[in-house]
Amino acid sequence: MSETYSMPHLLLVMAALLVTAKLLGALAQRLGQPAVLGELVAGVLLGGSVLGLLDPADPVIRALAELGVIVLLFEIGLNTDLRSMTRVLGTATTVAIVGVVLPLGLGYAAGVGILGLDSIPALVCAAALTATSVGISARVLSDIGQLQSREGQVVLGAAVLDDIVGLIVLAAVTGVVTGGSWSVGGVVLTTVISIGFIVVALTAGRILTKPIFRSVEAIRTPGTLAALALAFALLLSSLAARSGSAMILGAFTAGLILNTAPGRAEIDRATTAIGHFLVPVFFASVGAAVTLSAFTETSTLAVAALLIAVGVVGKFVAAYAPWWFQGNKPLIGVAMIPRGEVGLIFAQMGLATRAISPSLFSALTLMVLVTTFLAPPVLARVGRGYKKRPVQDNSGIDDLVAGDWKEPSGPVPEAGTTE
Repeated sequence: MSETYSMPHLLLVMAALLVTAKLLGALAQRLGQPAVLGELVAGVLLGGSVLGLLDPADPVIRALAELGVIVLLFEIGLNTDLRSMTRVLGTATTVAIVGVVLPLGLGYAAGVGILGLDSIPALVCAAALTATSVGISARVLSDIGQLQSREGQVVLGAAVLDDIVGLIVLAAVTGVVTGGSWSVGGVVLTTVISIGFIVVALTAGRILTKPIFRSVEAIRTPGTLAALALAFALLLSSLAARSGSAMILGAFTAGLILNTAPGRAEIDRATTAIGHFLVPVFFASVGAAVTLSAFTETSTLAVAALLIAVGVVGKFVAAYAPWWFQGNKPLIGVAMIPRGEVGLIFAQMGLATRAISPSLFSALTLMVLVTTFLAPPVLARVGRGYKKRPVQDNSGIDDLVAGDWKEPSGPVPEAGTTE
């Protein structure tokens, strides 16, 4: 085993990552910004552009980052009231569909008409603009106390639907780029699989898990209930991936199922404890994937600026598509902007298949970076009118999603209100 993958080196990297991410996260909060912004900056500092200590391509780091986003989405599901999401399903679906179609169309038109790209590179760029990083959006909404608001539920639902549509777009674009064929039937099948998995998992899970977890809770063995819950989240994540969907959708669905399960407080505590270790790895890895030296070419910056403009406008305008919704539409629009790791997947696919040039890949990376870094401070500003209250319970639950604050108990606030 080489020095890069030795255990002492891994321990050093993890120590530096956790300390830097937590310190910069705390500093970001002191400056009135969400903690995730500091964790992203920590990744940039530790990555190859500055210190060269954190390599996001390292198999161990990549595995820990993937576990981190699974834990994060599981925790988000645990803290999501499915009934609240159902009440805004029409709005979330509209935002999601428009938020995919508009950037895809504008991105392709800009790539061919303005940048003069061939159809395949333009298609890859347009596809990268369709994504929304549900992990980053949900974390920022949680940091500012908006996750349980109607706007937060719209964003969460739309971002999850974005992942489903994103899978379809990725499959179709990959087929085109690699010279394969794809059909309307194949696209429909991918859609049915993704949506069907969620429906079947929620239906069967709600029926089977309650008696099982109630029996386990009666055993009263420390840690057994929490371990079973996390195993359940990992199982659904694996099943989602094997069925052709996304692992994060499986983790999120597991959290939704266990939202009303017996012993949820214990599950929440265990997930939080593990999340404080794994989730910063995920966000730091997103930041570490950025290569700052690639942004010195004027042409790359010009292309990136156009992609950023299209990416921001396409997602922001989508928030105004559901005209009947009377809530804080700017908050929804900004929350849908960050591409995060999802956008990087599209860019890396294009580079690996040689569908795009290294310069175009750098432009896409800068688009992902700017949209990811732009959202947290702007979102904190547009959501500042929401009044947060300190946690009143003494259960000791340090909620990974909500941070040091929790939403007031009771009904979800009406759209446009601050209480």
